[in-house]
Amino acid sequence: MSIPSIKKPVKQAKLSDIILAQLETMILEGSVKPGEKLPAERELAKQFDVSRPSLREAMQKLEAKNLVTRRQGGGTYVSDKILSGLSDPLFALMANNKESQFDLLEFRHGIEGMSAYYAAMRGTQADFEEIQRKHDSIGTAQLDDNYRLEAEAVFGFYIAICAASHNAVILHLAQSMAPLLIDNIEKNLTILAKRPDVFSQISDYRTRLMSAIVSGKPQIAWGASHRHLAFIEEVLLKMSQENSRMERSIRRMKRPKTVSN
Repeated sequence: MSIPSIKKPVKQAKLSDIILAQLETMILEGSVKPGEKLPAERELAKQFDVSRPSLREAMQKLEAKNLVTRRQGGGTYVSDKILSGLSDPLFALMANNKESQFDLLEFRHGIEGMSAYYAAMRGTQADFEEIQRKHDSIGTAQLDDNYRLEAEAVFGFYIAICAASHNAVILHLAQSMAPLLIDNIEKNLTILAKRPDVFSQISDYRTRLMSAIVSGKPQIAWGASHRHLAFIEEVLLKMSQENSRMERSIRRMKRPKTVSN
């Protein structure tokens, strides 16, 4: 006589674990950003339609994973050190190395091209509206004649494209490198200021990139991103060569003349 097997009941997931997974997804997708304050406990409980004890337990687990930090009397914030492993001291050396500035441009060819491609493919109407808004903010920043503000606005435009790609790796990698990339953009703008004629061309390239994305044309968006950065790189290389020739000429002029008998 065979003994029938006893089926184990399916273990139900704890409500706090379900809430935890949803919060982790929000962080991963960039719905809440590093350093951003989360809504109050009462508001979050209402948003998730759960009890406050269950939400509190989920928040404690999130804190144990170092994904959020609590400030006494100040609320709960998404950790701004989630990708601190990428904040290497080597980045400081890169920021001040001329050759590294071109390395960063090459890196941007890859990440911005990919994000433009996938943004055109997967972006929603809300994504496109945010990209348009960030694009317009570049023009506003240019009115202040402050290259740092303009660089931050340009970076914001590209982060909006990264978010529209709906690729968490691309988004968080770009965000983790924000200081380095903003610094690279600012340095480029400062150098290009010596050639004011190129600024309108750069703006045209950027507008074409945005149009390709919001029109849902991935291949054209990728190409527009490549041409935009290739143009900047070409101008910077020419200016660098011109400066090198000028420096050599100045050095030759400063050499002491030999006295003839």
